Amino acid sequence: MSILTFTLILLLGAYLAGLVGSLTGLGGGVVVIPLLTLVFHVDIRYAIGAALLASIANSSGAASAYIKEGITNIRLGMFLEIATTVGAVVGALIAIYTPTNTIAILFGCVLLFSAAMTLRKKNQEALTEGSKLSAVLKLNSSYPTPTGPVEYKLKNVGAGFSIMTVAGVMSGLLGIGSGALKVLAMDTAMKIPFKVSTTTSNFMIGVTAAASAVVYLQRGYMDPGIALPVVLGVLGGAFTGAKLLTKINPSTLRIIFCIAITFVALEMIYNGYHHKF
Repeated sequence: MSILTFTLILLLGAYLAGLVGSLTGLGGGVVVIPLLTLVFHVDIRYAIGAALLASIANSSGAASAYIKEGITNIRLGMFLEIATTVGAVVGALIAIYTPTNTIAILFGCVLLFSAAMTLRKKNQEALTEGSKLSAVLKLNSSYPTPTGPVEYKLKNVGAGFSIMTVAGVMSGLLGIGSGALKVLAMDTAMKIPFKVSTTTSNFMIGVTAAASAVVYLQRGYMDPGIALPVVLGVLGGAFTGAKLLTKINPSTLRIIFCIAITFVALEMIYNGYHHKF
């Protein structure tokens, strides 16, 4: 296969990954890494490096739109970034010394978890009574709706902060945004309305990925020939997905995608277990 053919196929695959990842809320990284490792047999560390760059580009584009709409809780996101950034650096350092087959098995397990999280019931209610710590840190806020602003309060700040640390480690270790874990921390533990937790998670993903990317860059796991088409493809697919999201009901697509992701996860675990990476 020539370099031009490889680049075009990778660009198309990354575009589809960004499109489907945007429509389902799982992000492009969960598709790009299996695509690079299982189809193109790229070393998983180079695949993770390319996925991290794609996460930064994707998050930067999508997050700006949500911030303008006033949905994202920027103060909460910056506070939780302390946990995810520390975790991301630790995870990236662990990944350097972890066998690729172990990383593949862990990646498969996280894919299964992400697929299950996508299908769970979402928290849509806004708390009227929050914890003292959330008030002291001024994390309570509001978000716009067609009927006017809705105020909400937070609780279990410590639990959310702890889960965010784990999300950061997974992001640095596996090259994904860990959006499923971040939403779990805010939606389930801190009881934030789902709309706010998803947009705030999107805002945080790019910062977390940037912390991990520095370590991969220093170690030489960023190949421009792989990263460039992946970043352009995922970014283009994510923008298309954002436009389609307002016109279609992604529920059916989400179920189909979760089934497909489950098979990919099992394939990653199987290949990792049999040392095929």
